[in-house]
Amino acid sequence: MSIIFPKDVLKIITEKIADKEKYEADMRKIISMINKRVDSIEEALKGVSDHMTFMLGGFGLCGIPENAIAELARKGIKNLTCISNNAGVDDFGLGLLLQNKQIKKMISSYVGENDEFERQMLSGELEVELTPQGTLAEKCRAAQAGFPAFYTPAGYGTEVADGKEIRDFNGKMHVLEMAYKADFAFVKAWKGDAAGNLIFKGTARNFNPNMCGAAKITVAEVEHLVPAGELDPNQIHIPGIFVQRIFQGEHYQKRIEQRTVRQRD
Repeated sequence: MSIIFPKDVLKIITEKIADKEKYEADMRKIISMINKRVDSIEEALKGVSDHMTFMLGGFGLCGIPENAIAELARKGIKNLTCISNNAGVDDFGLGLLLQNKQIKKMISSYVGENDEFERQMLSGELEVELTPQGTLAEKCRAAQAGFPAFYTPAGYGTEVADGKEIRDFNGKMHVLEMAYKADFAFVKAWKGDAAGNLIFKGTARNFNPNMCGAAKITVAEVEHLVPAGELDPNQIHIPGIFVQRIFQGEHYQKRIEQRTVRQRD
């Protein structure tokens, strides 16, 4: 059985096919132009210097930007303010920067695994701003979204609220918290593409997503870097608009802070 179309219908179908092919060609061209990939860690960290404020993602030692931290330690820049959930351990993560006396101020919510951090804090060598964990995450997210500040009940009635504006909302007291301001955000993702789209895995989704786009420049290191367009859009956690530079990381140790196993029988 054959179908015969009027000439005007055939013309419309032909034009639609041509439009679709042109659209797809244009999209491929646009995708190829959005290339945020850098070929070296040196290029990824271009512009970092003394007295800057950095955000560093991860939870404990999970999902930390290992390559970026190692390069910061190698560069030896000093008087840094670091915003991170925790401060690594003595010989790994942010502990490397602490050993080198590169950090002037640490903004964290948990610092219990680092003896050098404790020593510097108690001796007065290191300025420390302890922040409730949820507040720290939200201050990053507020910066990402462009909100200058927000109110939260966390910390009311404690030293956390000292010197801050207090306001009553529906009979409950809230503390005004300001969004963070940072020069660079260093994050680590499981997979990303050349356009900067990121997919995180497991606990690495703590803090890393909130820090993307929360600083002037966001640098993402990934375990697997693929060409733009290869990631399933439904699996992407952070769109590339929040990332300025992306590179393929290497030699990840993925240490465990406290390894606890069952005794053998």
